[in-house]
Amino acid sequence: MTQRRSYAVGTGLFIVLGFAALAYLATQTTSVANTNRGATYTVDTRFANVGQLKVRAPVKVAGVRVGSVQAIDLVPGKEEAKVTLAIDESHKDIPEDSVATIYTSGLLGDQYVGIQFGRSKSPVKEGGEIGLTRPAQQLEEMIGKFFGGGSAPDRLGGTFHVTGSFTNIGGLQPGAAVKMAGVPIGSVESVVVKPGAVEATVTLAIDKRYSQIPDDSSAAVFTSGLIGSQYVAIQPGGSPEYLAEGDSFVLTQSALQLEDLIGKFLVNGSPSENTSGGAKGAASSDNTGKK
Repeated sequence: MTQRRSYAVGTGLFIVLGFAALAYLATQTTSVANTNRGATYTVDTRFANVGQLKVRAPVKVAGVRVGSVQAIDLVPGKEEAKVTLAIDESHKDIPEDSVATIYTSGLLGDQYVGIQFGRSKSPVKEGGEIGLTRPAQQLEEMIGKFFGGGSAPDRLGGTFHVTGSFTNIGGLQPGAAVKMAGVPIGSVESVVVKPGAVEATVTLAIDKRYSQIPDDSSAAVFTSGLIGSQYVAIQPGGSPEYLAEGDSFVLTQSALQLEDLIGKFLVNGSPSENTSGGAKGAASSDNTGKK
């Protein structure tokens, strides 16, 4: 009897300790451990997708906790979520042009808001808003970023739209990044081929912060790495006039296919026969004067 009783006590103690360990881990990996730690000030952000972000989730800068999520509300009449952040008073130096992103701790961990500092010398104030945000990443988007496609911040503060016509867009898809000098400045909003047309019309949504793009700039469909996703690259021109809402690119260059690149490498010429008398040795632009 004594031996059985000792086994029962040992088993019970083991179970109690196991539950205590689970409770401790739960408080450390969920929002229970992310309560405020003193005086705070509030900052608003807006996301197109908050994923599984929860109230009291941590807010971090360079991996260091600087606050927590105070509230999550749907913006009336819009497909946007307003996320209010409670930032510790000791961190009042967050630039107003910073970018807020929803990250996931590990592969299956809780989500949190990470802030990447901008370059503005003016800090975001109490009740202010961080206008540049990136939503919670879906698995397919993460795979695309792994292959080098990248993505642009949500431009919830406003965009303007320009179009470009391409004879070949390759694997370009809506949502692909639009870059200038390698920096994401927008995204592809739509790809449309009108009945009877031989060109695809690509509509780009560009952040209004980058509104000073010369109207003689060119747009090309590039591929990130060897097998990465495709994106639109803008090469600025020299015109004093800028692209505006509804304008079109004068010069565009289509996506290059692998066989075209091999052909250029082997014969040191154009990817295909140029029957219109154009110069050989370089790919010509799709559009050479229309706007």
